[in-house]
Amino acid sequence: MATQFQHRLVGTLVLVSLGVIFLPDVFDGEKAHYQENYEAIPLREDFDTELLTAPVEAPEDVEAFMPQEPVTVTINESTDSPQPQPESEPAAVAQVEASAPKAGYQDSAWIIRLGTFRNIENAKNLVSTLRGKGYPAQLMPRDVKQGELARVEVGPNVSKDKLEAMTADLESLTGLKGQLLRFNPLNP
Repeated sequence: MATQFQHRLVGTLVLVSLGVIFLPDVFDGEKAHYQENYEAIPLREDFDTELLTAPVEAPEDVEAFMPQEPVTVTINESTDSPQPQPESEPAAVAQVEASAPKAGYQDSAWIIRLGTFRNIENAKNLVSTLRGKGYPAQLMPRDVKQGELARVEVGPNVSKDKLEAMTADLESLTGLKGQLLRFNPLNP
């Protein structure tokens, strides 16, 4: 015969298992059921069959943006009076090539090259030291890999005199005598 303890144990197990099964549903609240709205993908889209038989038009001819010939620029000679000049006075005529670079912009910026390094970590440390002191330093080329040569440069700056003044400070800071060179943005 079963003892009173066994009856209590079985009753407790039944109550605990019923609580484990049903209590989460009671405390979870009202369930929200979501139904996804979907449409079936058609096997073939309907399209206008007239597009298949319509003739294709030829593209329009458009003039080139840049002139193919040299451009003629007329410059009137300046006078001290603000009066308009009569057309009988001679005007200076200049021929300008459309592709010719402007003369004042070829050598307009300067850099100081402090050195070329094979050890990239040394070059990066030097650049971070210089930037910490307020100098516009960079590593060239920017995507240099281990084993390749990396240049440490300060600049560019349009003032050659300002960079020349920096060379003594840079030499005392780094111990490297830098070269003052022209900056070429197309081939750094």
